[in-house]
Amino acid sequence: MSLLEINNISLSFGGLKAVDRVTLHVDRGEIVSLIGPNGAGKTTVFNILTGIYKITEGEIFFEEKAIQNKIPQDIVKAGIARTFQNIRLFRNMRVIENVLIGSHIMESYGFFHAVFRTRRFRESERENTLKAVRLLRDVGLLNRTHDYASNLPYGEQRKLEIARALATGAKFVLLDEPAAGMNPQESGELLRFIFSLRKRGYTILMIEHDMNVVMNISDRIYVLDYGRLIAQGLPREVANDPRVIEAYLGGVPNAQNHQP
Repeated sequence: MSLLEINNISLSFGGLKAVDRVTLHVDRGEIVSLIGPNGAGKTTVFNILTGIYKITEGEIFFEEKAIQNKIPQDIVKAGIARTFQNIRLFRNMRVIENVLIGSHIMESYGFFHAVFRTRRFRESERENTLKAVRLLRDVGLLNRTHDYASNLPYGEQRKLEIARALATGAKFVLLDEPAAGMNPQESGELLRFIFSLRKRGYTILMIEHDMNVVMNISDRIYVLDYGRLIAQGLPREVANDPRVIEAYLGGVPNAQNHQP
């Protein structure tokens, strides 16, 4: 069974079907992209996977365990974390503090230990700090450890948000438009960074509008339009699928113009 299995999930808001019988899977170690025009339902799928929205039908399995309609905290504890299209850092906190926030959701010590700063609390905080430093080294932000998040360039803020997601202990990461707002050089650095995450054992499901990024990084691609899955396959197959070109451009495919 795949790491993630989504079977015929649907979600309606009033009379609007935002997600309509979507089925997809992600295997361990893959980088899979979910693409589609604005309003296609991509972020809604992410919100379903992370427990923000509850599906009206269908099933979701992560590591063969049903996770549909669980609360966000339980989803994170299961091993799934995400970033957001609009960066959501604690801008007035230091870089390492942002990462430490991600690790605290997995803490087992209670209120008593935190208030009285017991030995258990101190040891746990020391371990979390060492883990945060390792993550910052891995994402290339070790020299920014004590800077405020607001002082980081845009591309480094993206990396910090991913580091905070990884600090939860997740091995499956949902990236919501990680290349948004980046110039070509930053996008190229992002590609290398995401590949490095896979080498370290992470599995990635990504929403992205930058087709250069999508076509160069994805093992497989799923395409949504009006909440329905209209295409899936390898990057080259999707790039030349008439339904995909119609959804994006309203035209007919031209293989020469749509090579990855």
